[in-house]
Amino acid sequence: MDPFAHSASERTAAAPAVDIVIVNWNAGALLRNCVAALDTSTTAGRLHVIVVDNASTDGSAEELVVAAASLSVIRNAENRGFAAACNQGAATGRAPLLLFLNPDVRVAPDTIAQTVDFLAEPAQTATGIVGIRLLDRQGRTSRTCARRPTVGAMLLRTLFLDRIMPNAVLPHFMTEWDHLDTRPVDQVMGAFLMIRRELFDRGSGFDQRFFVYYEDLDLCLRMIDHGHAAVHFAGSAAVHDGGGTTSAVKDRRLFYETTSRVRFMHKWHGMVAASVLALLIALVEPPLRALGTMARAPGDGGMVVRGAVLFWRNLPRLMRELSALPPR
Repeated sequence: MDPFAHSASERTAAAPAVDIVIVNWNAGALLRNCVAALDTSTTAGRLHVIVVDNASTDGSAEELVVAAASLSVIRNAENRGFAAACNQGAATGRAPLLLFLNPDVRVAPDTIAQTVDFLAEPAQTATGIVGIRLLDRQGRTSRTCARRPTVGAMLLRTLFLDRIMPNAVLPHFMTEWDHLDTRPVDQVMGAFLMIRRELFDRGSGFDQRFFVYYEDLDLCLRMIDHGHAAVHFAGSAAVHDGGGTTSAVKDRRLFYETTSRVRFMHKWHGMVAASVLALLIALVEPPLRALGTMARAPGDGGMVVRGAVLFWRNLPRLMRELSALPPR
């Protein structure tokens, strides 16, 4: 059934067609622009925008105004992380579809309607998750879909062999594909991830062991393994600034990415594989990353060092925590 198939008189009393969860952490004007774009959607009156603010200090969640969409703002006293905040926001809604949207994404007026219509097609009954084309500021389609990581691929990519020998070691993201056609994939990016609420609830939502990063990959793979496709829909698009809310804290972003990478390896491939990956991240990856980073942006070399130090300091606690957890 088409969630938008209601007469004008029914729409006021009808439940929202889509609950849109936006996790905010000091996103500033990006968040305001994101919400404003949603409010000008062709179906804004059927959208419930849920902003979960993770203890921002810039006042960004205080200045939100909508005219057509409904808006809820949840304020956390501490930064609970992306996965936990997404689950928190989703739990407050009741729409049959959930859209997880980054605050640095701006949709076009018809983006939401096009995506919902695609998911409502009879041919998509087995589709559980949909992502769309994400454009950079110049309007170019970003290559954001990814492949299922194997143990070997994750270890070899830590040595940056996917960049040195891309024909032998495929990169995580499907950079060889232009993303201009619609197809099933292993992962769509969490910057714009629409999922059927029934499946999200049945799968217990995002795994909160991931503070940020890899939670979208984990969710997509779980849905696929239970028979529900993740599909990149090329018929709709939105602008994605990319890294907008974490660009000022690159060292912590690196720390969270490497930590979540080890958590993902443990969950999907076990403790031995996670231990080998953690060792490579701690000892081999920092100098290789520093060399590559300084070649592109000499001023960012210190960021790599600080991120590595954060990882080293947290590593004993992380490994103790993982050793006490079963894999999937």
